[in-house]
Amino acid sequence: MRRRLSLLVGATTSAVVLAFLIPLALLLRNLAEARALSDAASQNQPALAVANITRDLARNPGQAAGTVGAKAAGVTSLYLPDGTVIGQGPADPGVDEARRVQQPVTRNTADGGAVVYSVLLTQRGPIVARTEVSRSQLHEGVPEATAIVTVLGLAVLVVAMLTADQIGNGVARPIRELARSANALRDGHLDTRVPERGAPEVVALATALNQLAARVEQLLAAERDAVADLAHRLRTPVTALRLDADTISDPEVAEVLRQHVGQLERTVDAIVHDAKRPTRAGANKCDVGKVVTERVAFWSALAEEQGREMRMSVPQDRPLRAPLDAADLSDVVDVLIDNVFAHTEEGIPLEVWVAPRADGAVVLTVEDGGEGLPQADIIARGVSGGGSTGLGMDIVRRAANASGGRMEVGRSRLGGALIRVVLGPGGR
Repeated sequence: MRRRLSLLVGATTSAVVLAFLIPLALLLRNLAEARALSDAASQNQPALAVANITRDLARNPGQAAGTVGAKAAGVTSLYLPDGTVIGQGPADPGVDEARRVQQPVTRNTADGGAVVYSVLLTQRGPIVARTEVSRSQLHEGVPEATAIVTVLGLAVLVVAMLTADQIGNGVARPIRELARSANALRDGHLDTRVPERGAPEVVALATALNQLAARVEQLLAAERDAVADLAHRLRTPVTALRLDADTISDPEVAEVLRQHVGQLERTVDAIVHDAKRPTRAGANKCDVGKVVTERVAFWSALAEEQGREMRMSVPQDRPLRAPLDAADLSDVVDVLIDNVFAHTEEGIPLEVWVAPRADGAVVLTVEDGGEGLPQADIIARGVSGGGSTGLGMDIVRRAANASGGRMEVGRSRLGGALIRVVLGPGGR
């Protein structure tokens, strides 16, 4: 908008300036020519006056010598009735024309100049004064005046475009702020508000967008509260089921029930935790290696207790930053490692490693030596199968997407499952 407004004002101003400069330049040219011809006609008058008061100009040409010759307006010559020429004037048919019409005559020359003929009627016959004006004398001062007017026109054009640019910037700035705020809201920064300034229409749009953001915040808060409340309500019957499972005498049935109840508890915990998560996609950046190292150290005690070999590979020479909050990344690591503990037998090894990519992204990979994931495509959509709701994988996938990356599922080189989380570039 800013550029288009500047171009529009520039084009309009250029048209106005040209419409003013072209006639003005022609007017200056005509005025200069009229001034030069007027000066030439005025220069003829002294010579004609001398000729009028001198009886025998032909026998005493020296009396008029001071009035003819080279003057400011041009070269002046006198043509007497008897054919005598005083001055440097050549034979000129314009002299005869002036004698015939007996009035001033102006003729153009081949080199772009002009000749002015003035006639004085006497008893001896008409006397003609001829003054030749060169092209440079005819247009004296015109180039300078035209250049000055052109510079003034260009100055007007520059001032107009600068003014238009400032006006356009004042109009476009609120719209750019509106676009930035809308992009921030799209990225999950629901606390972003648009400055309500600018044109009335922009202010109205900003107000509506702010109200929409506030309403979305209210709805999300209400949804999280409702889900969290529902999850908390589920804890009581789940606890009761666990107690009931402990009273069953059949060991096999009791173990199956305990497994199902344990899975249900993990699902409820994940629902509660996810419901309490604020929407902060890309709000902060964290050191992926540091977070992964801390979480692996947390789970290492349980791995040692279950006889699992848990290996970790994290670059130590530099921090690997990703556009994800540290708390969110901790949840991702916990979900991935917890899935291995929950769905594989004790003693199954697992590996956690972090690696940078050339495009600036950071890759977090968790793989195990279990039985693998026969329904990897279903897990990628948020449902793991095997009695699990896949909510944890949904948390991982949404966190990866929020960072500008993705989640990938495949077969581990250890023979089991491989979950790869690509975190978008977060800078250095």
